[in-house]
Amino acid sequence: MRLNRGLKLSVLLAVAVPALVALTAISTMADSSPSPSGGPAPLPGDPAKGATLYAANCTSCHGASLGGSIGPALNPIAKLPGVPDSLDPAFLISIITNGRKHQAGDPGAVDMPVKGGNPSLTDQDVKDLAAFIIDQNRHGEPPLSANELAKRTILWVGIGIAGMVFITLLLAQYNMRWIARRAAARRR
Repeated sequence: MRLNRGLKLSVLLAVAVPALVALTAISTMADSSPSPSGGPAPLPGDPAKGATLYAANCTSCHGASLGGSIGPALNPIAKLPGVPDSLDPAFLISIITNGRKHQAGDPGAVDMPVKGGNPSLTDQDVKDLAAFIIDQNRHGEPPLSANELAKRTILWVGIGIAGMVFITLLLAQYNMRWIARRAAARRR
């Protein structure tokens, strides 16, 4: 009877653990999937050229991965007070071209200088920089939010614990059978 009960428990765990993992993974992906929208607006410039310009002119304030430093994060782009869409190409081109005085509620700690402090940037360079920032927000890998990082950590820790419990139960059943066989062999 015990062997039958143990077998039932093993089968139950063998089905329940993968089902729990699959449901958790599906719910995590559903929470983080973007909602569908209309086609993206065309970029104002060339994002590849913008990447080179960004590396040369913007990393000291906005970080090499666009994550922010003394300037605000650009991927995901920081929300500015009073600005409905921080990824609007006209808005980005205006900010890069004209700069921006630090205002109450702004992320970052300093003013944005005109043309990022490089007056030799052309109008096309500014458009390429804006295109790079927009492209990175559309396709780039932004850092995980604290909520998403916590979800993924809980998921993988849960999978690890469930796996360890399952293996422990299987080993315990094996050991009990081995002990029973040894005891039976001693009685003979």
